[in-house]
Amino acid sequence: MSTRKDAVAGQFYPASKEEIQKMFAHYNKIIDESIKDKSVLEIKPRAIIVPHAGYVYSAFTANIAFRLLKNSHAKRVVVIGPSHRVYLNGTSVAEYDSYETPLGNLPIDKKLADELIEKFGLHFQPDAHAEHSTEVQMPFVKNYLPEASVVELVYGNENPANLAKVIEYLLEDEDTVVVISTDLSHYYDIEKAKTLDTICLDAIANLNPAELHQGCEACGIIGVEAMLIAATQNGLKPTLLDYRTSADASGDKSQVVGYMSAAFTK
Repeated sequence: MSTRKDAVAGQFYPASKEEIQKMFAHYNKIIDESIKDKSVLEIKPRAIIVPHAGYVYSAFTANIAFRLLKNSHAKRVVVIGPSHRVYLNGTSVAEYDSYETPLGNLPIDKKLADELIEKFGLHFQPDAHAEHSTEVQMPFVKNYLPEASVVELVYGNENPANLAKVIEYLLEDEDTVVVISTDLSHYYDIEKAKTLDTICLDAIANLNPAELHQGCEACGIIGVEAMLIAATQNGLKPTLLDYRTSADASGDKSQVVGYMSAAFTK
């Protein structure tokens, strides 16, 4: 049995199960106490976009989306994120048997992984999978959909149209949901960051991939564009859930990173 070992536990997120669960419970308490429109909590997403920074900065934003994803009762979660450490052509599929998280291991759907490799010409590049953009999502999956299996896709130099075909294929199965991982602009002052991030948010809200190329600086822009193409093809409607910057946690407004989450529903 091969396991995709956690690579950034204790760095991007706590290595302790109790600490992670405590964080999620704290965020859910804030949501329950502050949300005005409770109907939002009944959304059943087919796909979500979430950030991938350290939990202290972006987990509140991601948690809202994963909490809603729980409503889907999905059996399979496909997590798609950009490669930050390793150059690769195309998209790599994690060909392991299980995925390690502090909350317990998640089974990897090997059958689906093999299918994607065969059907879409994807491949397995092992060194691409010590990737934080996908890994930070897995404790959320284990917490909110504990019975689900996962597939991890990490892309490098990829055509969004190719990735969109993969997402469209995945969404044909009602038991499968898709998680797109991205942060927004990096290290601008807060005013400049908000200007650039608004372009990303508007593009997502309007399902307009072309708008992304008018100044959106999301590190996972390829995945976001692919998701917008697939959402249009599948008749999915976007709902923006949360936007904030690292300044909300650090107080430093001189060099911020932007974070957002969104849900796509029928």
